[in-house]
Amino acid sequence: MMEYKGYVGRVEFDDTAEIFHGEIANLRDVITFEGRSVDELRQAFRDSVDDYLAWCAERGKEPDKPFSGKFVVRVAPEVHRSISTAAQSAGKSLNAWVAERLAAATRKRGAS
Repeated sequence: MMEYKGYVGRVEFDDTAEIFHGEIANLRDVITFEGRSVDELRQAFRDSVDDYLAWCAERGKEPDKPFSGKFVVRVAPEVHRSISTAAQSAGKSLNAWVAERLAAATRKRGAS
């Protein structure tokens, strides 16, 4: 995985063609890049993001954002009640309480 300006690129290596190729994750628009070395791949990734942002600006189009910061989670009513109670006990909103727990869980796993 690579990150630049908030965009995340997934990378694979094609052993037959001896080239790295990647795509920006989680967008409706398709943005790809490739390179033969890590440095070349990194530069192609950055160039692709910059080109995409410039293309959007030229057309007055709002670029896709990789993540909005919002997502819906469905849980059993008992779990909903439990986390709501825990949030109230902590003096926090449900959203703040859950966000803190998710952030802590990703830090523990090294996924931040």
